[in-house]
Amino acid sequence: MSRYGGMDYAALTKTGFLLGIGLLTLGAGGELFGQFVLGGVPGWEDRLFTYAEGLGILVSFVSVWTFGVFLPLTD
Repeated sequence: MSRYGGMDYAALTKTGFLLGIGLLTLGAGGELFGQFVLGGVPGWEDRLFTYAEGLGILVSFVSVWTFGVFLPLTD
């Protein structure tokens, strides 16, 4: 019997990875749009986009390693 129930590891891996890439894209796109089109953004928006980029990289990395590597090996 499966230890973690009927978890679909492939779907969780893909969803987490795409969520992370979406955050990364949103952060990078917001930075570029704000700097080049709007001529600059306030500090809090700049920090928000930077955090979105970092969180996107972290979510992508962790979801792939967690749902794509570690949990299937322990099942």
